[in-house]
Amino acid sequence: MSKVFKWGIIGCGSVTELKSGPAYQKVEGFELQAVMRRNVEKAEDFAIRHNVPKFYANADELINDPEIDAVYIATPPDSHCYYALKVAKAEKICCIEKPMAPTYDECLLINEAFKAKKTPLFVAYYRRSLPRFKQIKVWIDSNKIGKIRHINWHFSKPANAIDLAKTYNWRTDIKIAKGGYFDDLASHGIDLFMHLLGDITIAQGIATNQQGLYTAMDAISGTWMHQSGITGSGSWNFGTEKREDDVYIYGEKGKISFSVFGEVPVELEHGDHKESLFIENPENIQLFHVQNIKKHIMQNKVHPSTGKTAAHTTWVLENILKNNN
Repeated sequence: MSKVFKWGIIGCGSVTELKSGPAYQKVEGFELQAVMRRNVEKAEDFAIRHNVPKFYANADELINDPEIDAVYIATPPDSHCYYALKVAKAEKICCIEKPMAPTYDECLLINEAFKAKKTPLFVAYYRRSLPRFKQIKVWIDSNKIGKIRHINWHFSKPANAIDLAKTYNWRTDIKIAKGGYFDDLASHGIDLFMHLLGDITIAQGIATNQQGLYTAMDAISGTWMHQSGITGSGSWNFGTEKREDDVYIYGEKGKISFSVFGEVPVELEHGDHKESLFIENPENIQLFHVQNIKKHIMQNKVHPSTGKTAAHTTWVLENILKNNN
């Protein structure tokens, strides 16, 4: 219980600056011991600015560093499986940035490797740990809107400057992310919905590229069914006039509404009763997720986002994207 777990990060890019990296320094019992980036100057710069003792340009050196107990993989998803199998072989605790891998088969391969070594594996679907979404689960579990019937999510945003300039972006490269921003963003929502409402057993959809700005899909519609019989639908478009992010959970006695990404109030409607709560996210949005990793490792409390749950999220995304132009 008194052990300090020393972490290393593979891929100390933008996501690790504020969202995740500092969380591994703030959680008691964890230390950020080393970072790696192929550009060693950028790795050194990160290490200096964040007071990290070691930096590497080679991932193998970080993984096999005897001082490192656990590894956070924060690289683009097409390399997740490659690095995760190395971490599993080294028998070190691992957290993988989402989505877990581009394909369900790769997710299964990763899970099998960690299961064989009896080593904990987590995936950074941190919304499962955020207080604002835990409040929604409290409303659902306490039957505030009765039996759930349906969930609907619409997310859309304008093309950004990188898209319009047709500058290369791995997030919209079909070889890395078939669904483009759908893989990167919609994965958060789909994963959260399963946490709130249970596993999805059927999923289908249509996807196309409407704008021709990049190779990945930019317009997707999907439908699904949860194991409980709750139906779901979603639409995602990355070339609209303005950003919209609206989720509605419909029950027999009311409705819950919220945003997956926006820091806006979560709202409950039940007859004449209306409740609106603003629950602020932490400065380092993965903080509660990382705290739950510690509880899983040191206090035997099961983390809400594991390799198993994340693999199922990839299965759902893969099925929604099956039919595309």
